[in-house]
Amino acid sequence: MVIIYPFIAVLFGFSLVIVFKSNRNHLVKLLLPFSGAFLLALTFFELLPEVYEALNSRLTGVLIMSGIVLQIVLEFFSKGAEHGHIHSKNSNKNFPWLLFISLSIHSFLEGFPIKDNNDVVYGIIIHKIPVAVLILTFLLESKFSNFQILFFLIVFALMTPIGSLISNYSNLISPFNSYVNGLSIGIFLHISTVILFESSEGHKVNFQKLLLIGLGVLIAYFI
Repeated sequence: MVIIYPFIAVLFGFSLVIVFKSNRNHLVKLLLPFSGAFLLALTFFELLPEVYEALNSRLTGVLIMSGIVLQIVLEFFSKGAEHGHIHSKNSNKNFPWLLFISLSIHSFLEGFPIKDNNDVVYGIIIHKIPVAVLILTFLLESKFSNFQILFFLIVFALMTPIGSLISNYSNLISPFNSYVNGLSIGIFLHISTVILFESSEGHKVNFQKLLLIGLGVLIAYFI
């Protein structure tokens, strides 16, 4: 089932941290512009038309704006991890509960648009890989215990599949899927556009970044 793909993507991201110990930052810089463009394109090509068809345009707009605001609020606590940056380093060994909860909410909502017959899952997969690299790097550098790191990683990896399971199989929640998907669109629009602006120093666009952005949009269009 496609709902387990994000879980596999997170595990893959974690494995990259182990394999590319000395080149993590370069790897993330390559993945970020591609993942941002790919997710943004799939949001426009797949998810946005679906929600506009299910709901009226004004309500859809309200939900999208609410999703953007929700993501901004979550980033006060996550320090920007959702779009590939953690702007502050943990100076003590206290478990980062605010980061953990905000990322869990974000990942949970990401799972709602995933269905067996849509391509949004691929955008979420590509988005999760650099985020997983960043999170594990942060946890390792912050010297948390192995149990704390394992707990964080397992829950983070499971939240998106849990959201997908609830969206697809809960009779109580399924009538509201389009509303939650509207929120998810706002979240995706925010994180993908921030990724595109922040993935190069000084917000300068270079040839490599343009190539990766174009490649992300092109692949999203043809899948």
